[in-house]
Parts: sequence; C-alpha cells; structure tokens
Amino acid sequence: MHSFLQRLLPDLPAVSWQERFRVVVGALLGLLVTGLVCRAAVGAGSALPILIAPMGASTVLLFAVPASPLAQPWSIVGGNTIAALTGVVVRLLVPDPVIGAALAGAVAILLMLALRCLHPPSGAVALTAVLGGPAVWDLGFGFALWPVGANSVLLLLAALAYNNLTGRPYPHRAPRPAHATQDPPPAERIGFSAADLDAALAESDQLLDISRADLEALLRRTELHSFARRARATRTREIMSRDVVAISPDASFREALDTLRRHHIKALPVTDDHARVIGILTQTDLLDKAAWDGRGPRLGARERLRLTMRRGRAPASSVADIMTAPVRTVGPDEPIADVVPEMSALGIHHLPVTDPDGRLVGIVSQTDLVVALLADAARRSEAGA
Repeated sequence: MHSFLQRLLPDLPAVSWQERFRVVVGALLGLLVTGLVCRAAVGAGSALPILIAPMGASTVLLFAVPASPLAQPWSIVGGNTIAALTGVVVRLLVPDPVIGAALAGAVAILLMLALRCLHPPSGAVALTAVLGGPAVWDLGFGFALWPVGANSVLLLLAALAYNNLTGRPYPHRAPRPAHATQDPPPAERIGFSAADLDAALAESDQLLDISRADLEALLRRTELHSFARRARATRTREIMSRDVVAISPDASFREALDTLRRHHIKALPVTDDHARVIGILTQTDLLDKAAWDGRGPRLGARERLRLTMRRGRAPASSVADIMTAPVRTVGPDEPIADVVPEMSALGIHHLPVTDPDGRLVGIVSQTDLVVALLADAARRSEAGA
C-alpha cells in the first residue's frame, strides 16, 4: 500500500523556503494587481466579469515555474485568447453545453499545439466561454478581449516585473556561453551530443514541461556533477601556480601590457596594498575596453564617459578602469572537481586562489586543470587495472 501511495505523489524537486516565499508573494501581488486594475477599469458595480478563475492556474505557472515553456508570454496571451475565441464559436454552434464544453476544450488544445502556445489554464478558459452563463455569453467574441485578454496581459506584466526583480529571468532563455565560432562550448564536446538528445526526445514522443535547451543544460550539469563525485581527491593547492604575478589597480595600461608580455601570461590578478584580490585583468579586458593606436592602449571616449557617469568622477586611465570586478576566487582546499564545472559554465580561463582573508596565494588556469584531470584519469585507470 505504501509503495502504491508513493507512486501517486509527483516527483517534484525540493526548493528552498526562500523560493517558496518568492512564489507565494509573486502570486499574491500578481492576482491582486490584476484584480484591482480590472475593477478600477470597469467600476465596482459593473456586471462585467473582473477576474476569471483560470487566471489562478495561469498564476501558478507564471510565478512558480516561470522557466516552463507553458508559462512564456506567447503561451499565456496566445493560449488564453485562442481558447476564449474557440469556446465562443463552439457555444454558438453546439447547443448542448456538455458536448460543447468537451469539444471546446479539445479544439482549443489542438489549436494551441498548432500555434505553439500551449497553456494548460487555457483549457479552463474554453470551458468558461461555454459554461459561464449569461454574464459571459452576453459578451460574445468580446469575451476574448475582456476579461480574458485584459486579465492575461496584466498578469503577464506583473510576472515580467516580479520575476526579473527577484532573480528569475523572464521570458526564460536557457543560458549558453557566448562564443563567436562554430565550435560548441567545451562542456558540449564530451559526453552526449545534441543529436543524441534529439534522438532520445524523438523516441519519447511526448510533451515535456521543460524546454529542450534547459533539458540539455541540466543533463550536461549532471555530467559535470557526476565527474565531481568521482574525482574529488585533488585540491586546488596541489595544482595552482604559487609565484603569481599581480598588478596594482593604479598601474597604467602600458605597464599592464608590458607585464603580460614579459611573463608570457594572459591574466593578472589585481590586488590592493594588503595583497587582497579586488579584480582581474585579462588580455580580453585590454582588447575590449581599451582603445588602441600607435601609442598603445588608452581609455576610449565612450568608456571614459561611461565610467564618469557611473562613478561621478573622471577615470584615471588605470587598471582599475578596465579590470573585471568583482572576481570569482577559490580557496586552496577546494576540490578541482568543483572548479571545473564553474570555469566551464562561466567561460573563464583563470581563477585567483585566496586565503580566508581574501589575500592572493595562487592562481589556477585551464591548463593546470587539464594536466590534473589527465593525471587523475591515469590514477583511476591504474587502480582498475
């Protein structure tokens, strides 16, 4: 009996109480704003519907699972509008409300699938158009504009504002490292290929409440975590460079360029007078943020204006003006298996290593990691031989 009951429970991932609070507050604000604005628009004594029940279901999607393909802007606006129009047409053509409701729901799903705006609450919108009674029937095709269209747009605007302000980018896009070549990112060159995933999805032949891009990103991160579980012996301190060349934030661009050239390196940790890391200067920073002429790198007019507006004072044409800050750092006892996924996901090539006080003690490069991973793989191979 216990195993049977367990099968009835959804296999949902656990989320923090902070995320639960975020969702609940968002739903409250979204429905409250939508209802208050609609009531103000038609008046408290109006016979027009102010807020229809399917919006409650839309709220669950927009605020609880904003990454879902079923919760994107075209899904809610397109799905609800199409479902409302479908329900009105079916009610006019089919006098039996039970048959009409079933037909409206089915046709609405078919149209949403064809137009790529599937939104589960829209099924309830189609039924509301058929079963809503005189208050809804009297609106005719206007039901798609009011209250369905107005409710949908207002709820969507609330979701756009709230999700983005609370750290949930919406409309959702799966993050992908930016690169300007045809080569896939490093994490995609090992393990399964995009074609493998497409083949698996084709075999499944069913709709999933997750985008293909999100599913691929999740599976690749799973691969990295699997590696991390198998290779946790090597620590950052064992592979880091200890004789690190750093630079002051007050140094000039020319000094930074000369230092990079002299030591044949591609990144310079930027430290204060107490050796605490406050940023990092890379070749990319010099190329992208500095203007170049016959005299070497200098601060361009656009970058100078941007820095002046941001800081309220003129920049000094120093390393501090173009360094990357804040900078991600790692501790000397951190397993390299934890460092690899982060460097891959962020697309970075160097990580400063700092002590608990934030002072520079070393630096880890992608080359260091490659050597360590090869050594780790060799050790595992020997152990299994």
